[in-house]
Amino acid sequence: MLYRPFGKTGEELSILGFGAMRLPVMDGDVAKIDEEKAIPMIRAAIDRGVNYLDTAWSYHGENSEALCAKVMKDGYRDKVNIATKLPSWLVKTRSDMDHYLNAQLERLEEEQIDFYLLHTISAAYWDIYKKEDYKSFLDDAKRDGKIKYAGFSFHDNIELFKEIVDDYDWDFCQIQLNYLDENYQAGLEGMRYAASKGLGVIIMEPLRGGMLARTEIPEDLQSIWNQSDVKRSPAEWALRYLWDYKEVGVILSGMTTMEQMEENIRTASEAAPSSLSETEQTIIARAKDFFHSKIRVDCTNCRYCLPCPQGVYIPEIFWAHNHDAFFGDFDKAKFWTTGFLKKEQRASNCNSCGRCEKLCPQGIPIRKHLAHVVERYEKAAD
Repeated sequence: MLYRPFGKTGEELSILGFGAMRLPVMDGDVAKIDEEKAIPMIRAAIDRGVNYLDTAWSYHGENSEALCAKVMKDGYRDKVNIATKLPSWLVKTRSDMDHYLNAQLERLEEEQIDFYLLHTISAAYWDIYKKEDYKSFLDDAKRDGKIKYAGFSFHDNIELFKEIVDDYDWDFCQIQLNYLDENYQAGLEGMRYAASKGLGVIIMEPLRGGMLARTEIPEDLQSIWNQSDVKRSPAEWALRYLWDYKEVGVILSGMTTMEQMEENIRTASEAAPSSLSETEQTIIARAKDFFHSKIRVDCTNCRYCLPCPQGVYIPEIFWAHNHDAFFGDFDKAKFWTTGFLKKEQRASNCNSCGRCEKLCPQGIPIRKHLAHVVERYEKAAD
């Protein structure tokens, strides 16, 4: 495992962090974490050198923080930094900030959270935080020893990102970045700006919700990867792209299986900054162009849109829709959206309430895409 200095904090963090939002589950229910698989997997990663464990109030139906508390027993607390996030969508007043922080300390069974973030900040949440004096909240939480370092995760435009960076003495930030999203939201410009101000930079969605890690890929994409003398998996290409930037501190990966964890740790043992050749960088750029030419819905499978009040399984529907675009596999997409999914999970159940679009950090016009899915697949199955 390689480590890097993390901004102005003076900490040395593993370049791979464990994101506890895509853990193995039971019965296909994201709220039912399979603890017999999840706890040994996370501990194995810690034993291999991962020292950053990331969770949040909402992950796995609000069960991820309690699972992390179990992970950190038996001496593992001394081996890992714990990070969690204030649920911005629930914050209306300053007292709400204190309430949820205290509740998270209880869930985690901790007296102090190492890295604490204001979660998924966008313009609407930012206005509330400023109005309710988030600065005094973070200052008090640090003074009282409830948090060690203060940061924020971000989903909006670059102008707002810079405004937030400049508004407080942050220790770190968390941004979405991968080789498809160089100019999306904060992007590369935001990464460099934050680093220039001394903030440690955490990367989320490095694999675009697993899209960039698929091993079943179109021949056209495989032919691009085959141009390299060094053979790598799609996931390794995506992670190496990010670790090549010296500004990147930690990459979060939501690992579901022991095999994924072991592959990512192998990659993290050799991914030094500026270690990709010019030829390798060109190959990644060609892969990026391929994806941009094919993708229909920019869904990262973050699942913030769930649960849908009508039961629509939005991320799974968009996965099938994109699969059709990448592979020209209409039949599988139709089966997935009309046969695999239960009737109550299908796109046709959408009543256009718009709740999902308010929660989507990618700003996807979800209702429009669901209507297209109904036309393309469900009506074809009638």
